[in-house]
Amino acid sequence: MLDVPHRGTAKLNVLLMGGGGREHALAVKLRQSQRLGELFTTHPENPGLAALGTPVDVPVNIREVYRLQQFILKKDIGLVVIGPEDPLAEGFTDKLASPHTLVFGPGREAAQLEADKGFAKLIMRAASVPTADSRTFTDPEAATNYVRSREHAPVIKAAGLAKGKGVIVPDTIDEAAAAVERMMVKREFGEAGRKVVIEERLEGTEVSVLALVDGKNILVLPPCQDHKRLLDGDQGPNTGGMGAFCPTNTLSASAMEQIERLILVPTVDALRREEIEFRGVLYAGLMLTHAGPRVLEFNTRFGDPECQPLMARLQTDLMELLLATCLGRLDEVDVRWDPRPAVCVVLASKGYPNQPQHGIPIQGLESASFAPDVQVLHSGTKRLPSGEIVTAGGRVLSVTALGNTMADARAAAYKACDKIVFAGKTYRTDIAVVL
Repeated sequence: MLDVPHRGTAKLNVLLMGGGGREHALAVKLRQSQRLGELFTTHPENPGLAALGTPVDVPVNIREVYRLQQFILKKDIGLVVIGPEDPLAEGFTDKLASPHTLVFGPGREAAQLEADKGFAKLIMRAASVPTADSRTFTDPEAATNYVRSREHAPVIKAAGLAKGKGVIVPDTIDEAAAAVERMMVKREFGEAGRKVVIEERLEGTEVSVLALVDGKNILVLPPCQDHKRLLDGDQGPNTGGMGAFCPTNTLSASAMEQIERLILVPTVDALRREEIEFRGVLYAGLMLTHAGPRVLEFNTRFGDPECQPLMARLQTDLMELLLATCLGRLDEVDVRWDPRPAVCVVLASKGYPNQPQHGIPIQGLESASFAPDVQVLHSGTKRLPSGEIVTAGGRVLSVTALGNTMADARAAAYKACDKIVFAGKTYRTDIAVVL
């Protein structure tokens, strides 16, 4: 039994793991909670997180997880919130959960739904979840031969975690064969490409449907739409995400009901049949085809950048929502959303996603936050000893705004983007433009 006051109104100390724009958005929302005691963060080099929380003063890695366990006990931390996919796949949830501490995020076995695309395909097959036809390979020669036998170029996916970049959508069979070589022979995606999933290319509109799952209840969040390609018009390489907006009008209420009934519920049930309990965020990346929604991939955490517009619109206390997920009582929470839409535009470094430039000075951050409904969230920045903030990652900033209409939200976000200046600033100008 838990011996900390997770129910009621008592304040709890929270540890937030992760250091990107998603975690900055979560930290902003956690700071607004009436339940928050002290907020601790694992990535104080992120200036946005440094301004909101107290840094963890022990190593954060799975090999020395006992150091983090001791820190949690010492600081009386009642809730750990894991943002990124890597610590989930490594099993931090299983290691840090205790009678004293709840952990938001699925355990290692459940996190394989994202960490191993081959496993995800098996679960979907067992659950009769609609998805693209696929084959999984560990032998590069067999994979290449399969690609060469296809009539049309398939999609090539690294089965492991590749920071959202391990998907190649070739136009020709030769390009598909080259993608297999890049992943499996040249190892451009590291261990993530040791196993690949080769699947049919689906056509349609891509959307993101995220749900909180507490082991028995599923709470579907407002649907989002993100932009994965680097350049306007969905051109250029895949990235971790160049922007997102919420809600998308692409999905009707009946379509959302269908997604919950045919995709989310069967997936959770299939995991349960494997004696795997899922608690956390279940993120379904979907393609809306002429035959209905099809799963492109599952993630097991808040998406980045989808989390940013979601948090901008959330009016319910985030901490209450996370605690309810951990405790299996999502059915008791009244979730409220700002009716206004939100748009997030990602500013990236020159060279992203392959060789982003680091150490480039950034100006205009204060003037960009010109209104209460505009947030400049730090994704890949750091503060130098001089106080100057510079680029420190591929995706640098997540500029997020609310507006009375989607056009208003877009205008506010891009107005803020225009005020931010750094050499090589790269961003799309068509975020939330749906043709």
